[in-house]
Amino acid sequence: MPDYLDDLRLAHVLADAADAATTDRFKALDLKVETKPDMTPVSEADKAAEELIRGHLQRARPRDAVLGEEYGVEGTGPRRWVIDPIDGTKNYVRGVPVWATLIALMEAGEGGYQPVVGVVSAPALGRRWWAAKGGGAFSGRSLSSASRLQVSRVSTLSDASFAYSSLSGWEEQGRLDGFLDLTRAVWRTRAYGDFWPYMMVAEGSVDLCAEPELSLWDMAANAIIVTEAGGSFTGLDGRPGPHGGNAAASNGLLHDELLGYLNQRY
Repeated sequence: MPDYLDDLRLAHVLADAADAATTDRFKALDLKVETKPDMTPVSEADKAAEELIRGHLQRARPRDAVLGEEYGVEGTGPRRWVIDPIDGTKNYVRGVPVWATLIALMEAGEGGYQPVVGVVSAPALGRRWWAAKGGGAFSGRSLSSASRLQVSRVSTLSDASFAYSSLSGWEEQGRLDGFLDLTRAVWRTRAYGDFWPYMMVAEGSVDLCAEPELSLWDMAANAIIVTEAGGSFTGLDGRPGPHGGNAAASNGLLHDELLGYLNQRY
């Protein structure tokens, strides 16, 4: 098993730099926000955080490729860093503290690139989560001050807590009926959104979550943290990993039922 500790340490350094940049502009009255061609917002803080991370990587890992939400892909090779500088930009620009920087390292292998390191840092919540392949998943303030994460053992859907982002995407994809049936079958639903439900699955405080439309940078870090905590992370088609353009995450015990509901009548 390769040792990813140096890469994990670097990911924390990258997250520290991004946290400083994003918190400095959070709730700033003069924050500049633009609309991208896909009609989603991007702030000056998104761009600044990604530029900072890319600069650090250029110095520390010049041979590695980088894929980021704001500036695309740069470089080639078997190792690729995948960056979402602010996951939850709509929250960020409205002053809602639920946003995070997502940093993943992916390596080429069978079935394409797979995440081997992931860090999710949410400074406005005072939380950070991370994982490395084969090393488990953790949450805490630093590598030396952390608690190991473990998914829940809830095995009955009627006892499960299900988290999601919104209804509109499910409706647009024709999956709304199955989604609503799932919400009726579980014990509790909450629309936390973005990175947070996946981290709660990893912590064991939520049992299921899913989103109908995502990009690789939305999922890569989340995927390894969930799986290293003992859970399952797949596309809605059941294929493991963050490549499906959508995501379903669970404690593993309820994954087949989760996919069954979200794919029924689709």
